[in-house]
Amino acid sequence: MSLSKLDNLYRAVILDHSAHPRHAGQLATGCQIDLNNPTCGDVIRLTVEFSEDKIKDIAFSGHGCTISTASASMMTEIVIGKSKAEALDLAHIFSDMVTGQEDDRQELLGDAQFLAGVSKFPARVKCSTLAWNALKKALDDDQEKAEAVVRADH
Repeated sequence: MSLSKLDNLYRAVILDHSAHPRHAGQLATGCQIDLNNPTCGDVIRLTVEFSEDKIKDIAFSGHGCTISTASASMMTEIVIGKSKAEALDLAHIFSDMVTGQEDDRQELLGDAQFLAGVSKFPARVKCSTLAWNALKKALDDDQEKAEAVVRADH
């Protein structure tokens, strides 16, 4: 496939996720995280519902640029049903990818690997990682709650 056709495919996938975000909205229950990117005004509210060690459901709302919205949509699709450890690993792979670090596991990111080109635009890295950072925080918060329950039981 020629480079221009590949660029057009990448652009089309990103625009589709931005125009028709998957898992947009809010959940009635779950861990809720609010983050913003003060440099550009992107805002996300991520709600993650866990069932034991897995992400049972996930949704996001807020407003942001095309890259931010597309990244959130892609992230929700790839992590739903994954274990907490798998989701955290995917978040690290994504962060490494958009900062220009090579990782042979990028194909695990599904459509999110189309955002690799963000690494050429440092100002857009924060846009692309906003949802992923919210996910990391949700995973951390859920882990802290689980540890608090274990300490309370002893």
